[in-house]
Amino acid sequence: MKHTLPVMMMLLLSVACAPTVQLQAPDKPIEINLNVNIEQHVKVEIEKDVKQSIAKNKDIF
Repeated sequence: MKHTLPVMMMLLLSVACAPTVQLQAPDKPIEINLNVNIEQHVKVEIEKDVKQSIAKNKDIF
C-alpha cells in the first residue's frame, strides 16, 4: 500500500506530459515561384527544287 500512492502519482504525471500534435492551415496562401527557361529549335527543310533555284540565283537573298 505504501507504493500505490507514488505509482499513481507517476502515472498521472506521465499522462499529463503526453505530447500533442496540432495541424493548422497557414494564414497566407502558399506561393511557388518557378523560373523556367524554354528554348526552341526549329529545323526547316527545303525541297530540292527550291535549293536548286536558290543556288542558281544567289542574288535573290
